[in-house]
Amino acid sequence: MDPLNISDINKILVLGSGTMGLRISLSCVLNGYSCTMYDIDTNSLVRARETQTTLAQKLLKNEIISQEQFESGLVRLTTTTDPNEAVSGVDLVSESVTEDVLIKNQVWQQFGKLCDPKVIFTTNTSYLLPSMFASISGRPELFCALHFHDVFHANVVDIMPHPGTAAWMVPLLESFGRSLQQIPVLVHKEVSGYIFNNMLMALIGSAGALVTGDVGTIEDIDRSWMGNFKMPMGPFGILDEVGLDTAWHIVNALKDGKSRRFAELLDTYVKQG
Repeated sequence: MDPLNISDINKILVLGSGTMGLRISLSCVLNGYSCTMYDIDTNSLVRARETQTTLAQKLLKNEIISQEQFESGLVRLTTTTDPNEAVSGVDLVSESVTEDVLIKNQVWQQFGKLCDPKVIFTTNTSYLLPSMFASISGRPELFCALHFHDVFHANVVDIMPHPGTAAWMVPLLESFGRSLQQIPVLVHKEVSGYIFNNMLMALIGSAGALVTGDVGTIEDIDRSWMGNFKMPMGPFGILDEVGLDTAWHIVNALKDGKSRRFAELLDTYVKQG
């Protein structure tokens, strides 16, 4: 197909209404796009809308967005549990479902059949690779990792193509990222964890080993980092921002003893909600 331009992207579909899905959706509508947020769970969508309203109110209070952005943005955001309704008129899909290969494969196989052939597919996966899902999506040349961080505070978006991604996709996604007030970072070849997450996991992995080895408490490990670097949070505070369930999925996929012990620790918190 002919290359697309940023002017061709008007409506976004976000798959998943969790921590990242709801933030990506909110960013899209605050920056002028129409967006549909899809999830299989109605209650998750309700909670996401509540969180989005709270986030938007904070952004307005801190003068990061205008009153017009606040009012018009939330109007452009719709939610649905109907996959056929979700794909109507969409130009770009951003997927943020559970960090599980089988689940993501099912999602991409389903939406690959439902979406128009020209729709661009992006995955927000934290540690999996786009080449793992590109073929099953039915459009490997239009498939690329587009990985957001916090969206509103840590406003970096990683662009990581797989070997079969069309070359024109990279500048298009860079323009799309900038339109969402993000800083595009190009990852030249597929690597699990992109650039920042590789550095971050070295920190968090070390912190996890310290606490599971009874060297220090979670609180003191964070105090040490925060006090020495004059930062507002330490590695475990960062984990709270990432989401302990997301962190567990990442660490649980690793088989070394240090990671297994850390996964068991995280699992105790996830089970408590």
